[in-house]
Amino acid sequence: MKVTYKKLWKLLIDKNLKKIDLLELAPISTSTLAKLGKDEYVSMDALVKISTALNVDIGDIISLKNNTAEGDN
Repeated sequence: MKVTYKKLWKLLIDKNLKKIDLLELAPISTSTLAKLGKDEYVSMDALVKISTALNVDIGDIISLKNNTAEGDN
């Protein structure tokens, strides 16, 4: 399984926020923001900071996706 942060990006759009705004709202680093943009793993601490800053649940910013190719069983 891989992580995806599509929910986070949609939430930012819905709240009329940009990625740079997220750096100001949640005390995360630019490297964490870059990892989010690449759907890479980030620390639980960073996810808690983001969800707290946006006043949402962690499940509202992250989801899991199946990384197996179609046709694989």
